[in-house]
Amino acid sequence: MKRVAKPEGRYNIVIEEVDMPEMTATQVLVNTKVTLISRGSEIWRRYVQPGPIEHRMMGYSLTGTIEAVGNAVTKFAVGDRVAVVAPHAEYVVAEAAAPSLRPTVVHLPETVSFEAGTFWPLTTSSVLWVQECGASSDDTLAILGQGLVGSLCMQTAKSDTGARVIAVDALPLRCEFAKQLGADAVVNAKAEDPVAAVRNLTDGAGADIVMEAVGGRSGAKAFEQAQDMVKSGGLIHIIGLYEDEPLPLNSSKIMGRRLIGGYLDRGQRPAGSEHALQLLAEREVQAEKMITHRFPFIDAAEAFSLLYNRLGETLGVVLIWE
Repeated sequence: MKRVAKPEGRYNIVIEEVDMPEMTATQVLVNTKVTLISRGSEIWRRYVQPGPIEHRMMGYSLTGTIEAVGNAVTKFAVGDRVAVVAPHAEYVVAEAAAPSLRPTVVHLPETVSFEAGTFWPLTTSSVLWVQECGASSDDTLAILGQGLVGSLCMQTAKSDTGARVIAVDALPLRCEFAKQLGADAVVNAKAEDPVAAVRNLTDGAGADIVMEAVGGRSGAKAFEQAQDMVKSGGLIHIIGLYEDEPLPLNSSKIMGRRLIGGYLDRGQRPAGSEHALQLLAEREVQAEKMITHRFPFIDAAEAFSLLYNRLGETLGVVLIWE
């Protein structure tokens, strides 16, 4: 079978031929249909690194159909449509019977396409991130960054909390997506000062909650802006990663405000997973509209290069394995 690999060398994505994965009694074998590339983890923590990357770290958003089931598996059958936390590969195995608080394979509702289903892992995380920040219909929630994570958090927050959501990004295409996908207000941080814009939209008070979903090279600046646009008594929620430098926490600005990172896993992931599938099935999260590029898997190197070198042209980038 074929799979995406990152051997020695920066920006070195190849397709390699390997043996079929071996399956245990508690696992299922899945024939891949579509995989989604995560720009955060796969570009910043895989693609740009000089050394080789273990294959299991190359991706986590896959959909397909079950080809075989282990003897101990009772909840899945051959032919089932599924979403799997697994890397980019023609065939993968997934744990389906052993106890786990973090499901790695789920049935894909008939109303969720294989393409939309690849958003299940990130949508699950978005559900938990939004729950952790505790937004309500009385709140104004500013989300810095409208990449995959920021956009999914924006759509989840609109569906689940009723909060007024302000989306902020410096890329025109992503600002346009934020408008189309339901943000109440959109701030182009390239065209105007995002701090001033958010304060103007909140009558000078600042946002009740600011979710920082930028990460990467721009993450430190976004975190500074978050401290300036959150109101007194408000909350800053850090989701962005991979800044490769300390975040600038200003003690005078954080006084009287709360700061959290990610979410605490209190055994909520199974419920979050179910809700994520519901949001996808009901089109509350419009995953297919987020896809800007589709590549045959054999062109994975071109897909990774696009995400790294021409970010302003992209949002969701998927690999097709059929």
